[in-house]
Amino acid sequence: MTGPDQKLPAGQGRAEIDAFLRKVAATPARREGERRGRLIFALDATQSREAAWDRACRLQGEMFVETAALGGLDLQLVFYRGFSECKSTGWVSDTAELARLMGKVRCRAGETQLGRVLIHAEAEAGRGKVDALVFVGDAFEESLDRICALAGKLALRGVPAFLFHEGHDPLAARAFREIARLTRGAYCPFDASSPGQLRDLLAAVAVYAAGGRAALEDLGRRRGAGVTALIGRMGGG
Repeated sequence: MTGPDQKLPAGQGRAEIDAFLRKVAATPARREGERRGRLIFALDATQSREAAWDRACRLQGEMFVETAALGGLDLQLVFYRGFSECKSTGWVSDTAELARLMGKVRCRAGETQLGRVLIHAEAEAGRGKVDALVFVGDAFEESLDRICALAGKLALRGVPAFLFHEGHDPLAARAFREIARLTRGAYCPFDASSPGQLRDLLAAVAVYAAGGRAALEDLGRRRGAGVTALIGRMGGG
């Protein structure tokens, strides 16, 4: 786990976020009139993530709030923790239900199981279209070769993976970057001391997937200068 005094260097963090937003901007959005978007929201719930889990519980509502006017979003929660425990919920369409489900989970010590998340996402995409996989974690303790093979299968299903990296563990960074590259998603580290940063990035992925760039520009007008600045950097703008 990254210690509380270890933060991303300011320049590196900003550059990574800019690159992440450009990748989001390049992801094709659904056309108006199509079905609701479907997003898998996966989190590391091992012991080192306890404080982060509480933050995620508070932030998750942004994805529903900001996409409601765009036709809505169906979201499935996936998490791993403890000894070989990886679970998923059904698809939910409102923030209260997701908050209830997340509130029942308690973090437990254990090793990472990102491979099982990818296997689940690929299987879910085989049953019906999945627009994106979002993963939030801070560590990686698995075989990179195996993870890359699983990411390749997910890519064949057309599911981009957006990986949010808390801290700066180099092994996790390498694995998360490879998954993002193979699935044509994006990788972005974030500073755990700035929850607003993660909130805006989660909202950006959800809003863009649901309504495209026009919807993001509207989000910027409603949320103020901070979001507008993020949008201005998307797509190289």
